[in-house]
Amino acid sequence: MSADRPARVPSIAPVVSLTQQSSPAAAVKVLGATLRKLRLDNGKGLKDAAEAIRASMSKISRLERGESPPRARDVFDLVRFYGVHDEESLFEIEELLKKALERAWWSHYSDVMPGWLARLIGMEDAATKIDTYEVHVVPGLLQVPAYTRAIVRTGLPRAADEEVERRIELRRQRQALLADEHRPDLTALLDEGILRRPVGGPDVMAEQMRHLLAESARDRINIRIVRFDRAASITPPSPMTYLRFASGGPSEMIYLEQANSATYLSRRADIDAYREILLRLWAVAEDRLSSQRMLRDAERHFAAAGPAPDGGRTPSG
Repeated sequence: MSADRPARVPSIAPVVSLTQQSSPAAAVKVLGATLRKLRLDNGKGLKDAAEAIRASMSKISRLERGESPPRARDVFDLVRFYGVHDEESLFEIEELLKKALERAWWSHYSDVMPGWLARLIGMEDAATKIDTYEVHVVPGLLQVPAYTRAIVRTGLPRAADEEVERRIELRRQRQALLADEHRPDLTALLDEGILRRPVGGPDVMAEQMRHLLAESARDRINIRIVRFDRAASITPPSPMTYLRFASGGPSEMIYLEQANSATYLSRRADIDAYREILLRLWAVAEDRLSSQRMLRDAERHFAAAGPAPDGGRTPSG
């Protein structure tokens, strides 16, 4: 399609209607996918698009994948370069851009939230399905406040009380995602060591196990335990999360967390490799009822142990 012929944007109208009910993060992804479709429909390469707005090809690539916030000027320069001139299509793109630029709730926690975590929260907010494997601690979406407090105190022993409470509140806000009627399906594979590691002391652990039991009984939440003896040869050394999204943007992403950073993978080869690891873990994980029995046994063990002598904090807290 030539650049001087008005391009059709057949998928924009229903997408805008959808994202009006959705999050800014979802709108960023849909807008990026729309720009990519327009570019391909017009037979343009990344280099052509980059030259049109005096940017790098990597910037265009990030924009199309929904991995960087859009600038209004760049978006409209691109759609005009792709031949979109009719008022209706431009209006629909403008509405999508407005949604993408809305201030997300997590922006209010920028004082205690690194950029790599902000991106994860945005992806969680846009996801339709989240599969996660944790090897050391309960996933953030399933933690009780006392458990979160113990983790924060251990990792940041010199943090002021106000900062600690802000981090706990941020995690609680993230968990509101699971109370929404449009919540994503969540599958959490937990290494058996998580049930034995006394984060915060016995009382905290007993509360955390009760919470996991309650969550495991809810629709669209699936918690499975991966035993030591069943997965010794396939257990990865670090946690991973596999996110899937609705149509209109990149469909999948892998999130790998390190101590003070994170990696996001969207290449097909990377996604396939990590998805295969999750499938192998799923294959050896306990079934739902057996996992619930293990959680119940852990809760009873910690409840019988009584309160921690230091008031429930971990040694370094």
